[in-house]
Amino acid sequence: MHENLLYMKDALDQQPELKYEIGQTDWQTDFLRFYQSQTNYNISKDNRSLGCSIFKGKKQYSFEIDSPDKVKIDLALAEALDIIDSLPEDPDFVDVEDDQSIAAARHLSNNILAINLQRKTDILSTLAHSAAEHDFELYGTFVCNFSESRLINSNGLDKYSQSSPIYLEVKAVHNKSQVTVLETFGGEDFGFFDLEAFRSRLMAKIKHADNPVIDVEPGEYEVILAPRCLAEYSLYLSYGMGAYALDQHSSFFEDKLDQKLFPEFVNITDDPDDPEMIGQVYGSGGHIYKALKLIDKGVFKAFLCNQYYHHKLGLPKNGNTASCLKIAPGTSSLEEMIGSVKRGLYISSLHYMNFINPRETSLTGLTRDGTFLIEDGKIVAVVNNLRFTERISRILQNVTALENKAYTIPFSDNYGSFSVSTAKAPHAKVTGFNITSSTKTI
Repeated sequence: MHENLLYMKDALDQQPELKYEIGQTDWQTDFLRFYQSQTNYNISKDNRSLGCSIFKGKKQYSFEIDSPDKVKIDLALAEALDIIDSLPEDPDFVDVEDDQSIAAARHLSNNILAINLQRKTDILSTLAHSAAEHDFELYGTFVCNFSESRLINSNGLDKYSQSSPIYLEVKAVHNKSQVTVLETFGGEDFGFFDLEAFRSRLMAKIKHADNPVIDVEPGEYEVILAPRCLAEYSLYLSYGMGAYALDQHSSFFEDKLDQKLFPEFVNITDDPDDPEMIGQVYGSGGHIYKALKLIDKGVFKAFLCNQYYHHKLGLPKNGNTASCLKIAPGTSSLEEMIGSVKRGLYISSLHYMNFINPRETSLTGLTRDGTFLIEDGKIVAVVNNLRFTERISRILQNVTALENKAYTIPFSDNYGSFSVSTAKAPHAKVTGFNITSSTKTI
């Protein structure tokens, strides 16, 4: 695995005036797609990439090589050395990462091997049989990845890590109404997958989707946000927790360190060690990844800061990247939360979100995959997908209750290396959620 990386290191070590950072990743995937409750196709592929950043004084040049070999490396280095002198200086660059500490070894299964095609199709067959009883068919993906990464730099850093994420997404679609509902599983330990619990959650949503379909008027609603929604809002919010956003004056959290911004029961941590999530051992630049409190009892506690911004802004360095966000659970059951809503909405999932103003945390987006009307504490109708315009900071400020259980939520881009990440969140009850219009469509 490491021959090409070491070949590049030896070549750069012949240039003592340079600092460098080299990373190599070997990635494999087994990607199963299913359509109308049948396996559509199964793809297995692998890729090796070699990335490098070189620094000459305060000038930097970066490049990446797919399927590297010595010829490609020689050509890329020659081009880099030819170009770097003509580049502008970055006056704020000081040095590459100097944290040489090594994380404790993780014992991971290669989930491509552990969860074979037969096991995947058996799971999907069980779910499809249950859904068919209500005239629903299943669509989605079942992805297992395995990757090995090594990162070295001119400060003597040399770090190796493995990852084997799982991503299961099941979308159930009603054959007549086309109402959709979604259920997912993600993580690295398939021992946490409970087929009966997964089926039960999916079937509860399917039964709610049997209700009549209606529109609702624009306005402010009391809502129950599903864990997927709360997790995704928190991921968007974490943009402003980054030192880059602070440096660009686009952070909501500028000048708010150690201030109470949200209710006391709102707690957000970047936690790489939760066994139900996809772990991280090294963060930005190879800095060891440790749990970091971001919001503690409603108080903003830390920016996500790497080596570069540590020197530029004087912030404590942590290397965290918000890849393992956890919103701590509260004290209410989901049944109590829904039961306390006189008239409001249950929002299952979000789609097509875009920032309007990151500094204000304002964004717009759509609801998706199961929006339901709640009346007198009961779900009574399916609601056409809705457009909302809100500020994430306002949503968190308006949280009145959190469920007493948190769920691991996977996210995947389904492009390139099918990168998979996880966050963890409970249901949240929120007042005054701003619905701007109905799409008139499911």
